Amino acid sequence: MIEFRNVTKRFPDGTVAVDSFDLVIPSRRTTVFVGSSGCGKTTLLRMINRMVEPTSGTVEIDGEDVAAKQGVALRRSIGYVMQNGGLMPHFTVAENIATVPRLNGRTRRAARARALELMDVVGLDTAMADRYPSQLSGGQQQRVGVARGLAADPNILLMDEPFGAVDPIVRAELQRELIRLQRDLDKTVVFVTHDVDEAFLLGDQVAILAEGARRLQVGSPSEITENPADDFVAAFIGADRGKRALRVKQTPRGRVLVDAEGRTQGVLVEGEG
Repeated sequence: MIEFRNVTKRFPDGTVAVDSFDLVIPSRRTTVFVGSSGCGKTTLLRMINRMVEPTSGTVEIDGEDVAAKQGVALRRSIGYVMQNGGLMPHFTVAENIATVPRLNGRTRRAARARALELMDVVGLDTAMADRYPSQLSGGQQQRVGVARGLAADPNILLMDEPFGAVDPIVRAELQRELIRLQRDLDKTVVFVTHDVDEAFLLGDQVAILAEGARRLQVGSPSEITENPADDFVAAFIGADRGKRALRVKQTPRGRVLVDAEGRTQGVLVEGEG
């Protein structure tokens, strides 16, 4: 479990990125921070692995303040995936994935074996192991980034807008892969996005944030959709438009669900009994 306790981050220029933030992130679930650019969501993420230090308050992992942990060791124990993969261009795919295992003392052979294993896990052909990032598509680079984040078998995986730079088709594929990985690997995932549809697709818990990481609403996608905290949240999630504003339409073949633009989104299946 990760817990933020009255956390504030004030930068030297006076900017308050996070102001008195509290949140419990449950273990083995995906929590998504969603909000507009500059609302503090990436700052929150980076305070978990001490890439950013809070000005006040504490961030705890399983009841222990992360400030009491050695920074480098903490970061090596937590998976981190960023936009564009953040791959080292002069390392091969296998070498990129094997970076943390090598830093943690595993032999070159053992680290490469782990890299090949993880390529299978994230859906990459192991024949690509000796290619360089420049020889991969954007989606393939992101898969390498996810594999690298998993290489040390961390309990926690931090993901900072990891799919934001790929096209919509690849993004949808990567989202499905993350759902599969979470089901199979059972990690505590903290995910940052500005896309509310992505947040609702991936998150077990979604935190909608405003400037200064002010909590507008926290809950499951169903809870937020069914009971938005206020008009702003309702507008932000699109409760009255698109595919979240559905109505029933009768057709010659039965009832279907239609969105606010009149597009059929699915067939209404009557329950049994």
